Formats: sequence, C-alpha cells, structure tokens
Amino acid sequence: MFRFENLEIWQEAIKFSNLIYGITNQFPQKELFGLSSQLNRASVSISANIAEGSASATNKEFKMFLGFAIRSGVEVVSELFIAKERGYINQENFNNLYIIGELLIKRITAFKNCL
Repeated sequence: MFRFENLEIWQEAIKFSNLIYGITNQFPQKELFGLSSQLNRASVSISANIAEGSASATNKEFKMFLGFAIRSGVEVVSELFIAKERGYINQENFNNLYIIGELLIKRITAFKNCL
C-alpha cells in the first residue's frame, strides 16, 4: 500500500474528480477537447499531486506538491464559474461543487500547514 492511499485528502480528491467527470460528461460535444478536458485534467491533478508529494523525501518537498494540488483545486473552481456562465451546469450543481472544492482546498491547506 502506498502512503497516499491512507490520506483522507487524497481520497476526497478522488471523489471530487469523479464528480467533475460526471458533470463534464454532460457538457456539449464541442467542449470535449476544451473545457471538459481542462476540468477533468485539473481535477485529476489534485489527487496526482497529493500522491506524488507523499513520496517526497522531505516535508518541504511534500508541501510544494500540496501547493500544486491547491492550485489545481482553485483552477477547477474557476473553470466551474465558466461552465456555469456558459449554461453547462446549473446553479445547484455549481453550488455543490463549489462547496466541495472549497472544503477540499481548505483541508489540503490545513494538512500542508501541519507538516
């Protein structure tokens, strides 16, 4: 078992990414290589950076990767605004994903600050 598998923030990031994939599957076909792809990649980047950082030799290096994960989370939230403005997601879905993303970013930040 890898170290990251036991991290709740990694587990939550995986769940968040699955939610994002579920939403982007409903986007118009014309967004397949645009906003859908960007949202999916940014959401996957959150858990990937947590996992990669967990293999770091030092806490300083792990913190750097957690910072990348936080930035990817913020990117997802920003792109959700665009999806909402373009009518690809409704206000309720936006609100739910926004809250989940915000909480995930806060938890990653708190974990980072405890290292």
